[in-house]
Amino acid sequence: MEPGNVMQLSEFLLLRFSEQQDLEPLMFGLFLSMYLTTVLGNLLIILAIISDSHLHTPMYFFLSNLSFVDICFTSTTVPKMLVNIQTQGKIISYAGCITQTYFLLLFSGLDIFLLTVMAYDRYAAICYLLHYMVIMNYWLCGLLVLSC
Repeated sequence: MEPGNVMQLSEFLLLRFSEQQDLEPLMFGLFLSMYLTTVLGNLLIILAIISDSHLHTPMYFFLSNLSFVDICFTSTTVPKMLVNIQTQGKIISYAGCITQTYFLLLFSGLDIFLLTVMAYDRYAAICYLLHYMVIMNYWLCGLLVLSC
């Protein structure tokens, strides 16, 4: 019996956004500025929530966790893309691709779960106004965040 296709793939070839080399510095600057704006904006949200004691409520607790997950989500792929644009690299290893895909799916799932928890928090705040602090106590908030 003859062996079939036994080719092993260890690297992937990345395609560019544009074939024009003169647009790459513009794209690098655009993606770098968007990445820094996202990270600094989310860090500012976290800092504002931590520093103001009036914002220590379940809604802002979930918002600070969502900001942290968004920082992780954007840090999954954008730095590698910026390095590839700057160094003219066109290759990503198989393990690097799988790792990026895993963390991208993980953090997108965390985003969805935290948004669902935030929706439940607002539902409890609107529909059960007088029982809101009993329903959404700090133990339950911590448990909801840890469960994701």
